[in-house]
Amino acid sequence: MIRVVVVDDEPMVCQHLQTILSSAEDIEVVDQAHDGAAAVEAVVRREPHVVLMDLKMPGVDGLTAIERITRMAKRPAVVALTTFDADENVIRAMRAGAAGFLLKTTPPGDLIDLVRVAAAGHTVMSPAATKRLIAAQSGEQKARERATELVDRLSEREAEVLAGLGLGLTNAEIAKRLHLSVATIKGYVGSTLAKLECGNRTEASRLAYDAGLVTR
Repeated sequence: MIRVVVVDDEPMVCQHLQTILSSAEDIEVVDQAHDGAAAVEAVVRREPHVVLMDLKMPGVDGLTAIERITRMAKRPAVVALTTFDADENVIRAMRAGAAGFLLKTTPPGDLIDLVRVAAAGHTVMSPAATKRLIAAQSGEQKARERATELVDRLSEREAEVLAGLGLGLTNAEIAKRLHLSVATIKGYVGSTLAKLECGNRTEASRLAYDAGLVTR
């Protein structure tokens, strides 16, 4: 039997998934959880083969739960469940170790088959979700390329100032960090924003992330 834990902050969603999966003779839903912390506990307690994990939940979210579960010695395949209101979260889930992702609207027959695929150790993605992921990754790659191109315009000192902006530091904090005066930093901020074609510090901060100068 394929042992499954379903995780969603909406009990009705969990029950719906359990009803679908329990119709298969070779699948047993051994537990339900409604937040990430409970999901981790369920995995430890029930030792499932597959976990269907909602990503956006109050308290401990699905992304954090995936990271914790994939660090376990005896870990199940974790499949992210999404409605695609946030493509970036799906990408982050894959990077955190998710074995794939499915739309919550996946037809019952497909859901059962894909749970079997995940239990066998393979990556699972519903066709519609795959298209959205590819589009999101393409947009992310373009953002990185544009950010890198713009940052290449900066001097070494301006790049250091940009990194400070990416960390959300004030001019005074950047000045202390770089051992320069606040007036000097103010000048560097102005030249940096101009070269990057950014209208404000928030735009520059996002660009710093896209260019890899700082990490989240």
